[in-house]
Amino acid sequence: MESVGVWQGLALSGIFSWIVITSYFNVTKKIRSLLQPCVAHHVVTGTSIILKIQKHQHKFWDALFSGLSCVVSVPFYTAFLPLLFWSGHGKLARQMTLLMAFCDYLGNCIKDVVSAPRPSCPPVRRITATKDEEENAMEYGLPSSHTLNTVCLSGYLLYYVLSYTKCEDACVKLAAVAFAFLLVCLIGFGRIYVGMHSLIDIIGGLAIGLVILVTWLTVHEYVDGFIVTGQNVTSFWAALSFLLLFAYPTPELSTPSFEYHTAFNGVAFGIVAGIQQTYHQFHHEAVPRIFTSELAIPAFVGRVLVGIPTILIVKFCSKALAKWILPVVSNTLGIPIKSTSYIPMLNGSATGKKSSEIKQSSYTRKILFFSRQDLFDVDTGIRFLQYAGLAWSVVDLVPSLFSYLRL
Repeated sequence: MESVGVWQGLALSGIFSWIVITSYFNVTKKIRSLLQPCVAHHVVTGTSIILKIQKHQHKFWDALFSGLSCVVSVPFYTAFLPLLFWSGHGKLARQMTLLMAFCDYLGNCIKDVVSAPRPSCPPVRRITATKDEEENAMEYGLPSSHTLNTVCLSGYLLYYVLSYTKCEDACVKLAAVAFAFLLVCLIGFGRIYVGMHSLIDIIGGLAIGLVILVTWLTVHEYVDGFIVTGQNVTSFWAALSFLLLFAYPTPELSTPSFEYHTAFNGVAFGIVAGIQQTYHQFHHEAVPRIFTSELAIPAFVGRVLVGIPTILIVKFCSKALAKWILPVVSNTLGIPIKSTSYIPMLNGSATGKKSSEIKQSSYTRKILFFSRQDLFDVDTGIRFLQYAGLAWSVVDLVPSLFSYLRL
């Protein structure tokens, strides 16, 4: 027990020390000054490649690559992962959720540290078929999140399927690897075709994704073991989630990246807290799995029809509860707050600044050198609790309903 507490304390202390050091020495700006000019140069010179590719534009290619971008987007994974939990493949689901959160955090950190531009539009033709794509276009370019996430998640899914099925057929393995490789290539090429990324962004996404995937395959068993059987898991993860909000770098200009990180940070905490409480009830390795007699397709469809509305209700209630509780707690503790979107009555204190700009500015200074002149944006806490509540319902509340309804 003491050794567990020691390494957890050292880990949290290390992150806190990193926050202090990077803030004091302005590490983000120094790294940006080194990397941004080089990356920006490659983005400009790579415009000719994009224009050559877009000369072959066609409605079919527009639809294909826009569709592929949606299939590997964060909203898709957010909708897909609950189904994976309810299918009985709990280990795969929690590993992919945590890997997704890690990819989202690291990828967006690098985006905002480098603050490299996307291809200029015009002359590049940019296709944003969905609102999600329009928001993605507001982020910085390097690395390509779609490429990075596809490398990591398709790679881990491939590893899990081959391990789970214990496939020994070399032809099947080769076909599976070829399919994953083809998907990554199509996603990377598609991001260039739709004008969202330059070649340097795709290469960066591939390289960083491979590093993350190899690292995750090395440590995933230890991470999973800690979550399901470890000590102080929920309290440790709560402290880790809190520190990661402050460890996020400040971009050159405001972007939605911090909001995405906050949401997935909340999802990771909700999943870990829920799994820790209900692993032996709903998420152990002997639970019924889809395509077996214990969990037939009709029963799984019933789970989806019950589960999806439930988690949406919990998400709404979590947001409403957080909007009520956080201002009360902040006022009680004497913490000055503002809200840039969720609580209209607090909007006036935002002094006309943009949402992400306020949320991401001077977080370290605020936590270390508290001043009554500083106003904390309560939207970050609301978003975190909202998604934490949604994730908790996926692995705790909804499986309890399944048990009650015998699904």
